[in-house]
Amino acid sequence: MRSGHRAPPQTHRRPSGSSERPGHPRRTGRALPNRPGHHIRPTPSTAAPDERHTGVTMQSRTDADAHETADTAFLAELRSRIPAERVLTSGPEYTRAVALFNAAVDVRPSVVVRCASTADVQAGVRASRNHGVPLSVRGGGHDFWGRAFRPGGLVLDLTEMRDVQVDVDHRYATVGGGALSSDVVSAAERTGLTAVTGTAGSVGMVGLTLGGGYGPLLGQFGLAADNLLSAEVVLADGSRVNTDAEHHPDLFWALRGGGGNFGVVTSARIRLHPVPTVISGTILYPIDQSAGILADLGGILQDSPDELTVDVGFLPGPDGKPTVYVAPTWSGDPEVGNAQNGPVRTLARLGTPVLAEIGPVARSATLAATDAMFPPGRMGAIRTRTVQSVTGSIATVLDRAAREFTSPFSAIVWHQFHGAATRPPLGSTAFGRREPHLMVELISMWENGENKDHTSGGAGMPSHLRWLEKTHAALEPFSLPGGYVNFLGLETPDQVANSYGPNTERLLAVKSAVDPDSVFSATPLPTSTADA
Repeated sequence: MRSGHRAPPQTHRRPSGSSERPGHPRRTGRALPNRPGHHIRPTPSTAAPDERHTGVTMQSRTDADAHETADTAFLAELRSRIPAERVLTSGPEYTRAVALFNAAVDVRPSVVVRCASTADVQAGVRASRNHGVPLSVRGGGHDFWGRAFRPGGLVLDLTEMRDVQVDVDHRYATVGGGALSSDVVSAAERTGLTAVTGTAGSVGMVGLTLGGGYGPLLGQFGLAADNLLSAEVVLADGSRVNTDAEHHPDLFWALRGGGGNFGVVTSARIRLHPVPTVISGTILYPIDQSAGILADLGGILQDSPDELTVDVGFLPGPDGKPTVYVAPTWSGDPEVGNAQNGPVRTLARLGTPVLAEIGPVARSATLAATDAMFPPGRMGAIRTRTVQSVTGSIATVLDRAAREFTSPFSAIVWHQFHGAATRPPLGSTAFGRREPHLMVELISMWENGENKDHTSGGAGMPSHLRWLEKTHAALEPFSLPGGYVNFLGLETPDQVANSYGPNTERLLAVKSAVDPDSVFSATPLPTSTADA
C-alpha cells in the first residue's frame, strides 16, 4: 500500500502479461440501497447472534476440549469446501505464507487459505462466520501494520489470484484481487497502455486502489481509486456482488477511498491509459542546498501542468549523507518532457546536483527500481501528514529530521496532489480530500534483528522509532486534519477521525449496511461522525 520513492531509471526487460480480452462481469447478487443508513443484515444462517466475529483471537466456549472441538470443526468445514493442501496451519508453506514486507510485524494467524477462486473466498468467509474466527485478507502484503493478518485468525490469501486481462479496445484491465501493481503495469505495457499505480511494483493493486492511491500519474489521470470502473466483492455473509456506478452504487462509492472494510474484492476492472513510457528519473542535491531548492520547488509544484507530477523529499545519498530528493514524472508528449529546456530537466538546474539521471523509461522499470531499493524483510514503521506546501517552518522541520536520520534505509517524501485528482467533487468518492496538497510520507526502516515493537513508546523505544514519532509530532502544528488512510494506524486516532471529512457519515452508513458486525477490518475508519 506504500507510495514509496524511486531509484534512478534502469534498463528493464518488460515482463510478459496477459492481453486476453475479458467479458463483461455478470450483474448478480443482492441489491444494495442507494441511501445511507439502510441496513442489510447477513442471512441468519451465516452467524448466530452469540457467534459473531469479535475482532480478537478465537475464544473457547466452555473449556479446552470445546475449544479444540471448535478448531477441528472449523478446519473440517474449510477442508470440505477447499482442497486440503490449500488450507495451511503449519509447515514450510505456512511459514512462507505468513511472511510480509515488514519484518517488524509478528502477528500470526491460525489458518491461511490459499484462495484460487471467488468460491474459495466465499467458503472462507462463511466458515469464519460460522465458527467465530477473526477474518483478514492478504493481497500484496505490503501494509506496514501487517493488517493482512489478525491474531489467531483466518487469512484469505489472494496471492494466487493475480491474473490480469487487458481489453485494448476499451482500455481497461480486469485484475485479480491478489495482483501486484507490477503485474498490471507489465501486462498493460505490452499493449501500449499503463495503469495508475503508486511508485512500488510490489504493492497490491487492489489495496492501493481501495485506499485512494497516490502516484506519479496522479496529475494527469487522478488517483488509482478514480480509475476503478467496477469490482467483484464477496460480502460479510459470503454472497457475491458486482458493483459499479450503476449497480450497488453506495458500495462502489465506498470502495473508492474507504479501504478494504466492506468486503473482499476478488477482481477489479480498472481504466488504462496510453502512456507506457514516461520521462522520469532521480535528482539528488546536497542537503546544504535544501533551503533554496525547496523554495524554488514550492512555486514549481504550485504551477506544474497535469502532465508533470513531482515527488520531493530527503533520503541518504550514495555517501550516506542526507540529500534533497527530486523525482519528476512527465506523462505527456515525450518530446516536450525530454527537451533540454523543458519542465522536467529544469528541475536538475535548481542547484548543483550530485546525481541527475532523467530520460524516457518504461513504467515497469520505475516500479522495479523502487522495489530494488526497498526489498522485503527489513523492519519499519510509517507515519503521514498532509500539508499545503513545504516552505518556511515545515521545510525547517523536515531538513532537521533528514539530518537526524538514524538509518540509511529511512526517508522523507512528499507526494504532490494536483491536476486531475483535484477535479472530482469531494462527495463523488469516499476519498476525503480533493483540494491541492502534499502528502508527507515519513518512513523509518532498519535492518532485521532490532527491536520489533514499532508501536510502543518511552525510554525503551528504538532510536529509529523515536526519530519517526518526533518528526511526526513536529509537523502537527503545520498540518491539515486527517491523513492518507493507507498510511494511518490506531496510533493516530485524531488523524483517523478526520480522514474522511464530510464523507464520514455516508461511509459509516455504508459500512453499517454491508458489514454491520465488522467482519472486515483493514485501514482504520472513524468510529462516528462526532469524531470528525
